[in-house]
Amino acid sequence: MTTSRTWLITGASGGLGLALVRRALADGDRVVATSRSGSLPLTDPHLSVLTLDPADPGSCRRVVAEAEGLGEGVDVLVNNAGYGLVGAIEEVDEAEARAILDVDLLAPLWLSRAVIPGMRERGRGEIVQISSVGAVGSMPFLGLYNAAKWGLEGFSGALAAEVAPWGIGVTIAEIGAMDTAWATAGMAFSAPRPEYDELRAQTLGTAEVPWPSEPGATGGGTSPEAIAEGIVAHLDRVDQRPLRLVLGDDAPGQIEAALEMRRQDYAGQSGFRPLEI
Repeated sequence: MTTSRTWLITGASGGLGLALVRRALADGDRVVATSRSGSLPLTDPHLSVLTLDPADPGSCRRVVAEAEGLGEGVDVLVNNAGYGLVGAIEEVDEAEARAILDVDLLAPLWLSRAVIPGMRERGRGEIVQISSVGAVGSMPFLGLYNAAKWGLEGFSGALAAEVAPWGIGVTIAEIGAMDTAWATAGMAFSAPRPEYDELRAQTLGTAEVPWPSEPGATGGGTSPEAIAEGIVAHLDRVDQRPLRLVLGDDAPGQIEAALEMRRQDYAGQSGFRPLEI
């Protein structure tokens, strides 16, 4: 890119969000970053930091309005804010279910809606939805997280077709294991029921809730800097880009396994012959 862009990046206090902030600033772009505290562990003359409560639709609309007013509009929105929830479906209570859907599913919806008018007026823009390989398959004890990411991909696929005539692109980044604190500090846990302890130990490696972790521990996997580089390279492509961007060393294998399980489900039904994927 030879023209600088203005990014709006949510969930930017650490992990992938912070890596994207640093990567965009290194390109000379302007960044409007959000966090719940309204602060980031870095300063830069091209960086503005806003407070965002992702669970509040009004806060989402306000942040976009402020970001639009800081310069010539938002060129790239990255919906990165989110967290995980560990709990069997029977263990997750109503408040926990609504909370994760508010942050992981509805906040990207409100933010995407809010940036569309400005992008449409300028005839350009990019919306990047940070998803997961968990949006392709599902896993015991991550059902509500899977539901949020499946929903995110569902509306984003429709959104991509709706806004394409105005020069607005949509990208769904399906990310595998990443070396951040998402699996530790970024994880919430439902109150466990003993009926699930055996399956919990088999699936997660421990029946302990929350699972044990050292202070400052990360989950291993691909570095957030490498994932950020992949997103920027994708946005810089001049040829036709896929809707789904697969990132992370383990992501292709996980996606292939999830799709194969689904193909086998369909293939076992009389009269149904799914295409090979």
